[in-house]
Amino acid sequence: MKFSQSTSNYGLISWKAMPALLLVTVLLISTAHSDDSTAHTLIWDTASPFANAVDLRDRANWKPVPPDILTLEADPSVAASDPSYSGREYAFEGDVVVENAHITAVLWSKEGKIVIYSKANSDGKKLEFTPLEFKAAAAKITNCAIVRNTSDEAVLEVTFSAGQAGKSISAVVAFDETGIVEIKAPENMRGISLLSPIEYGIVPGFIGDDLIYDPGEYPSTNALCIPRENLFLGLLKGRNDMLVVTWPEGKQQVHLVLGGEQQKPRLIESIDIDNDGKSVYLSILSAPGIWHREELTPSYLERDVASKWKRPFRAKWVTQLYEAGVKTRFTFKESKQEKIWRGVTGSYVLPVWFDNEFAQYHFSKKILPKGESIVYFLEASHTPASVQTPVDILKATLGRQTSERVLDIAGRKLRTHHRRGAAGIRRACTCGCTEAIEAVFNAGKEVEKQQYINGAVDDMVYFVRRHMERLDEYQDFARTMIEYLNQTRTSSPALKSYLDNLEAIVQQLPQEYERQRENIKTLKYTDELAVKTKALTRQTDPENLPACLELGKQWRAMGGAQDSVLGLYHTTTRRLFQEAGYGCANQPEAVETAQEIRRRCRECLRNPDGYEIWADY
Repeated sequence: MKFSQSTSNYGLISWKAMPALLLVTVLLISTAHSDDSTAHTLIWDTASPFANAVDLRDRANWKPVPPDILTLEADPSVAASDPSYSGREYAFEGDVVVENAHITAVLWSKEGKIVIYSKANSDGKKLEFTPLEFKAAAAKITNCAIVRNTSDEAVLEVTFSAGQAGKSISAVVAFDETGIVEIKAPENMRGISLLSPIEYGIVPGFIGDDLIYDPGEYPSTNALCIPRENLFLGLLKGRNDMLVVTWPEGKQQVHLVLGGEQQKPRLIESIDIDNDGKSVYLSILSAPGIWHREELTPSYLERDVASKWKRPFRAKWVTQLYEAGVKTRFTFKESKQEKIWRGVTGSYVLPVWFDNEFAQYHFSKKILPKGESIVYFLEASHTPASVQTPVDILKATLGRQTSERVLDIAGRKLRTHHRRGAAGIRRACTCGCTEAIEAVFNAGKEVEKQQYINGAVDDMVYFVRRHMERLDEYQDFARTMIEYLNQTRTSSPALKSYLDNLEAIVQQLPQEYERQRENIKTLKYTDELAVKTKALTRQTDPENLPACLELGKQWRAMGGAQDSVLGLYHTTTRRLFQEAGYGCANQPEAVETAQEIRRRCRECLRNPDGYEIWADY
């Protein structure tokens, strides 16, 4: 086994010259504060290889590897004055350890693995990396050469070898202080395996709800196929660490390999990625109680329940609860909120908030305490600058164009049904406007305030038109989705059962429209109501008030029906978005179809109306 230092320029490595080379740029981020003693990235030589276990405590014989002479800040004139330093190699006597303020990485030669430990949580290893081909093989690290070694960056070329497989794969592993993690596999490599004890796997959906994979829900399955949505979050055993994995656009295949059924709880043991020759990025976030699991029981119903979990820092902490039969993402508020109203569910108190940093729950018959509440965070909200979020990692690793598409901030903005903005009736809906109009008629001032009433009527017409436009969008979505499912069923008969289940969900949209057609009415009917309402302001008449009240009932009945259908449409489309992702878990051949169905759902769900039931946009 050879361990050496090379002064090759990392930025000038020729991939054509090294066809078996795997580029892995690794930077793991934790929420720990920097320690001056490890403020820079250091390479250590352990003097003798680790045997059957890694012991990071006994460092008596460890030797720091000096930085590259060519970039030595202490005396840059040395390299210029003595060319004999050029090409100098460092020969490792033991294993290689790379250390900075966030992580310690051990290149364990005997086991053929790169093992990552978190500085913020020292209760054991957090992640192991190995080429996918060698996951089940008796591999070793047979060579390690330093490509670059400065105070800001340590780049190592590592060769993995498996005797039985008769194959060697070289990997360039770069540690720096920026927080970036990159793994790039050559074309002749199957992929990579990230081994980590994960209790729950999450595929975030910033438009729509997140997919939360619980290995315990798949008792007869050994591996799950998941949609490649550019971002994956692994909640690690112990609840003090999260693994963040990102990747750019491509045709990657991602499998969650599950542990034995006898495990309590059953874990996701590894993330196996066929990365399509594209980069994969990694980060580890660590803090006490960085995620939480709350078992929900009937005793939580109709009362405030204080959790024993305390958030470690401020962020946009979220969970998923059942609303209208669908798992819906809720954000924990900073205090208990007043009641809100949603199109299908009606009025209720928001079920989650914080009190003195502790989580609080309140469930009702509309938001039932069912299953469990998994609490985690994706985005910042008054978050300390020292804390990185998964979204921060996404932006740093995939760049602005991809991260903007994934996060879709523009699509998360609610569309307006206010014709005049703040100048109009505050509650610019049929119930709000008719309430304001009826107050004028009750006071007998309909002629005096004719302009005010006409403006409120026009606000209602605008509100209804916006609702009708949104209903048409859902109708078009349902029609084209059913066509797509039928075409796919013909071309891929093996997916029939999967597609049949999804079509049954989509069919609820046109069925509900037909059921409510008479109540929804038409734009012609809306214009007729507007003419009749405005006509009552032309002259004072004792019959104006009863006529106004009757017209108000008709306005509200129409608007209420539209609210109800919109809410159900949104809920149904989100259910389709979820089931497409969950349904492909046991069907690798369904993943591409799931990707397309979810893309169409996401496009339809963009910019919902406030009267829809949204996944906490």
